[in-house]
Amino acid sequence: MRRRFTRQLAAALTASALVTGALAGCSSKNQLPSIGYAVDAAPVSYNGGSALGANGGAAAVFSRVLTGFFYTGPEGQPVADTDYGTAKEVPGEAQTIQYRLNPDGKYSDGVPTSCDDLVLEWAARSGRFNQFEAASTLGYSDIERVECQPGSKDATVVFRPDRHFLAWKTLFNAGDLMPAHIAAQAAGIPNVVSVVQSGDRAPLDRLAQFWNTGWALKPGSIDTKLLPSSGPYRIESFSDSDGLVLVKNDKWWGNAAKTPRIVVWTRANDLAKKISDKAVGVIDVGAGSIKDLGLNGFSVDQLPGRGAEQLVLATTGLFGSADVRRAFAACVPRQALFDKLGHPGFDVKDGVGAGPLNSRTVQADSPYYPAIGKPADKYRTGDAAAARQGLGGVQNPTVRIGYRKPDDRRAQTIAMIADACKPAGITVVDAGTPDFVPTQLGEGKVDAVLAGTAAAPGPAGSLPGIEAAAALRGGQGLNFGRYGNGRYDAIVDQLAADDNSTNVLNLDSEAENLLWNEMPSIPLFATPRTIAFGEGMENGIANPTKAGAGWNMDRWVLQR
Repeated sequence: MRRRFTRQLAAALTASALVTGALAGCSSKNQLPSIGYAVDAAPVSYNGGSALGANGGAAAVFSRVLTGFFYTGPEGQPVADTDYGTAKEVPGEAQTIQYRLNPDGKYSDGVPTSCDDLVLEWAARSGRFNQFEAASTLGYSDIERVECQPGSKDATVVFRPDRHFLAWKTLFNAGDLMPAHIAAQAAGIPNVVSVVQSGDRAPLDRLAQFWNTGWALKPGSIDTKLLPSSGPYRIESFSDSDGLVLVKNDKWWGNAAKTPRIVVWTRANDLAKKISDKAVGVIDVGAGSIKDLGLNGFSVDQLPGRGAEQLVLATTGLFGSADVRRAFAACVPRQALFDKLGHPGFDVKDGVGAGPLNSRTVQADSPYYPAIGKPADKYRTGDAAAARQGLGGVQNPTVRIGYRKPDDRRAQTIAMIADACKPAGITVVDAGTPDFVPTQLGEGKVDAVLAGTAAAPGPAGSLPGIEAAAALRGGQGLNFGRYGNGRYDAIVDQLAADDNSTNVLNLDSEAENLLWNEMPSIPLFATPRTIAFGEGMENGIANPTKAGAGWNMDRWVLQR
């Protein structure tokens, strides 16, 4: 599978380098001016760096609307986007990255891209200013300063002398870098750079308020003036009836999008009906999530994703005790869930998708994975007797599991867990709703969330695994269960800087032992994805990560 993805990526990059689309041999067909993209994301914010924006799937929808120095490729790896700019690590006592934005770069409203955008992203995600509701501060919190003259195309990012961040290519990426000039206007400040450098509380509060909420997306009531694009597409409109409409950005300085219009249909729409009505040319959904999914006329990939299908548990209320969390985990039939729901349409012998998932943070195709899975063996088959004994004095507990409906596979998952846990005296309730968001976990409305990495309802996961680590680290926006353990936090920080194989193995092993003991989440299996491209589609390449099939939508051509 890795070889296939490598070939796909090479083909994709070759396609993206073409200035003209040679359509020789297709004279008998016509290129469609619009392509429907059905994806089970739930976009609630344009801002992919915010907790709800990242969780809602901004990367799967807006990677070619808001570009950055890197994007997530089909194997989950960061891939350089030199159209946006260049980034290189330079020698020095402190880790230093030099960023240079493309001199021709400008937003769709005509305002040039600038290092102000990097300063805003760093300020929002550094953890220094707690007004910002960031998805994750990992990596950004290690940065000491971003050297930037307001309006400049150059920035130098200098890390703290005592810190090193190996995965620096995950910073300032597609879907995350927001237009600083829009935030500055909304906050009533001359520019972001001067305010961040001064640390003046009042303007920072206004800046954070807009960053948190000003880019919210509500169908039927968006202001496109607040949503300028730095990529090949821009948002034209968003409504329940017409979907999220992306159109070619005429201000884009790179290769023009090959199809003038992409209509994104999300979980809020009846995706099965859109597909049956032939309004869709690309499909990217959880395998088995939609009943009677009609795939006639599509080339279909059924494959394991980089996202971890899991139960994220609360750490208050019923699950305020690790004993009760472990007791519940004891009756969850992870092997049976994988056997029935975890690999539909594919059978992987090893690596990602080969069996129940035994780690929350280590990829199943990592060389470290086989050595750290021992603690998971105790929680494989579903042991009602052990669960009942582990409950101690807790009598007849009820576990409410939330998720975003409709999702047939997740409904079946909960039903199987309910059947397995009933003999232990544990009642499991399907608490899924069409408007479910994972913040309901911290509000006490549910006891667990059934979702992907970082509680994402749709496309999720990446090779560096930053989101997975952040989802359990204290104080992170993606940590919806509000789990906190100082030793785990220290391990995450050390792993971010240490690539010594012995140290990594020891730290990963310690982390897994700790997490299986405290049970803030229960990993089930690699989330299976169904990615399909309509007959006549060119340059459609499966990407079972947080970036989704839309990672290269500007190269799509559909001939009919």
